[in-house]
Amino acid sequence: MSNAAARWREQLAAWAIPEHIRAAVTESPWLPPVEAMARRVDERIAEPVGPSLARTVEALDPPGSVLDVGAGTGAASLPVAARITELTAVDESAEMLAALGARAEPLGLPVHAVRGRWPEIAPDVSTVDVVVCHHVLYNVPDLGPFVEALAGHARRRVVVELTGRHPLYVLNPYWRILHDLERPDGPTADDALAVLAEMGLRPRVERWSRPQTRAAAGPVGLETTRRSLCLPPERAAELEAVLRDHPLPCTRDIVTLTLDPQR
Repeated sequence: MSNAAARWREQLAAWAIPEHIRAAVTESPWLPPVEAMARRVDERIAEPVGPSLARTVEALDPPGSVLDVGAGTGAASLPVAARITELTAVDESAEMLAALGARAEPLGLPVHAVRGRWPEIAPDVSTVDVVVCHHVLYNVPDLGPFVEALAGHARRRVVVELTGRHPLYVLNPYWRILHDLERPDGPTADDALAVLAEMGLRPRVERWSRPQTRAAAGPVGLETTRRSLCLPPERAAELEAVLRDHPLPCTRDIVTLTLDPQR
């Protein structure tokens, strides 16, 4: 394993949650509620903006097939449904895939849903014109094989989106307040780029900011944050009070990586 790949893996491992905190709740802190994910997709279908979607649309001229890896409810693909001839959606959650299918149907977009973990499921998935993968890399300890499988399935382009820092980094102050626990500050998108560089990959890099979505506010947003912080439901009011005094950031730093296969 290369130095950059080993550092990436070590930094992700540091995000493990102490067992005494994890044991106090029943919900997974790593899986946001489907409702929150679905609302985010609805917003992006209504207003498809940002470099990641723009690079995807560019590559879908003429329209073509798309593979969405770690698809969730479809935020990386459904906003550009008009340019997609066929969508293959890969995710470990049957519930997420069902929500994606429900939103694809009124858009007239045929979907082939594949439940499984990437890249283990990759041999069962056909090559497509464009591969998209949004906000998945920080869940992947072995980044090299994961990205190689993405690139190996794209005829035209791979578009990856991730936050500038680990997405849960923004919650670090609340872990200190509510659990008296220090959390890691890495890895970052630059650490991911270092792994790709050691693989010989030089993607186009675009750095930008996205406002927090409306889906992040209100009861659904509070529930998502509560789960991420491993707080039981009876501490929701306490969390709400902390968020009033220490609001979440209004924007997120985003990085879009574009890889065009060698022709």
